[in-house]
Amino acid sequence: MTQSVTDTSRDNSRQGLGKVVTAAMAGTVVEWYEFFLYATASTIVFNIIMFPPSDDPYAGIINAFLIYGVGFVARPLGGIVFGHFGDKFGRKKLLQFAIILVGVATFLMGCLPTFDVIGYWAPALLVILRFFQGFAVGGEWGGGVLLVAEHSPNKERGFWSSWPQAAVPAGNLLATVVLLVLQWVLSEEQFLGWGWRIAFWLSVVIVAVGYYIRTRIEDAPIFQEVREEVAQSKSQGYGVLEVLKRYPKGVLTAMGLRFAENILYYLVVTFSIVYLREFLEYDVARILGLLAIAHVAHFIFVPIVGRFVDTVGRKRVYMVGAILGATWGFIAFPMYQSGNDFVILGGIILGLAFHSLMYAGQPAIMAELFPTRMRYSGVSLGYQVTSIVAGSLAPVIATALLREFDSHVPVAVYLVVACAITLVAVFALKETKGISLHDVDDEDRRRIASEKGTA
Repeated sequence: MTQSVTDTSRDNSRQGLGKVVTAAMAGTVVEWYEFFLYATASTIVFNIIMFPPSDDPYAGIINAFLIYGVGFVARPLGGIVFGHFGDKFGRKKLLQFAIILVGVATFLMGCLPTFDVIGYWAPALLVILRFFQGFAVGGEWGGGVLLVAEHSPNKERGFWSSWPQAAVPAGNLLATVVLLVLQWVLSEEQFLGWGWRIAFWLSVVIVAVGYYIRTRIEDAPIFQEVREEVAQSKSQGYGVLEVLKRYPKGVLTAMGLRFAENILYYLVVTFSIVYLREFLEYDVARILGLLAIAHVAHFIFVPIVGRFVDTVGRKRVYMVGAILGATWGFIAFPMYQSGNDFVILGGIILGLAFHSLMYAGQPAIMAELFPTRMRYSGVSLGYQVTSIVAGSLAPVIATALLREFDSHVPVAVYLVVACAITLVAVFALKETKGISLHDVDDEDRRRIASEKGTA
């Protein structure tokens, strides 16, 4: 009888966790559909219609990528604001606001007049909307992964919290498929004239679905307990200043872990489009088709690696990912030059496989770096600030290096340097496989008590 009750309780717990994972993934798919939509549009649409004509084929791409970088600059600001209020009011409420904000910004992008119509107001308005889009995404990631991580069993946190990470390639896949279909059914003139707007307007439907799903879940019990405790305590604070004061090493470690992963990802999924299209003169539809297949593979890889993170350990898996990631540029670009679709697809998938080894474990690792009272602020700060100097600049730097040296080798060396920086952070990381988040909070309380005792 006792065993039956235990099994039933476990099944109910699994069902509840499944709802939380679905809610986190639904929002993340929306956010990254829209974020990646801009990234892809930068290389095939915005570089042509939002800037003055140029004889340099790379000029419009670099300009579009610089505006793309505005979203990355906005992400830390979003992370700070959402993290502060998310630690105070809860993950759920902030996530609902984030999904609406990014949806509105993306829909309005689809309404923008082109450079031929309003001149420099076109890129100016694009900058503003890109800022709000990045601001919302900056708050989305921390809340989404923590919603799952704080609900997850200690010994399975890596696996369950990797699912919101898998939603990123799912969102990218959705964006790629939509653009690919539009490329197939429309002429180039129709696509550049009005067809691309449809992809941005479709965000309204996806946002509505994601928002509804997020109304069906609640914050984790551990957060609700700690929120009440912090409200009654004068010695326990929250927010970005508190996390920088109490856990600067955790923030720096998170930033270091993020650095190579973020650069590798945008070299694989964004710069690869530039390299294949401009340098090798590949057809856009073929490139998008290959990326769509690669995103499916990435979606499969992430939860598999998440399971390994729980069994093998956080550090070992991440270290292997950083080492293999450093080799990707020297392997993949020669594969691209083969001109064979299957070989090119292999190069893209290889990069995403290496990326998964670092990406899948990030939610569990970063959640375990910070106590509950400041966890949203801590993970958002460490994750999003790094994107300014990593993912935002990676396509710009890589494109500039390609234009300057007419070779992939400097791009590959750039990735090696990034992976070396991340390896330093991995060595500094404490293994936390299977740790209880309650133990992390207890250690935080002991630190506060010790400081009060010595004051």
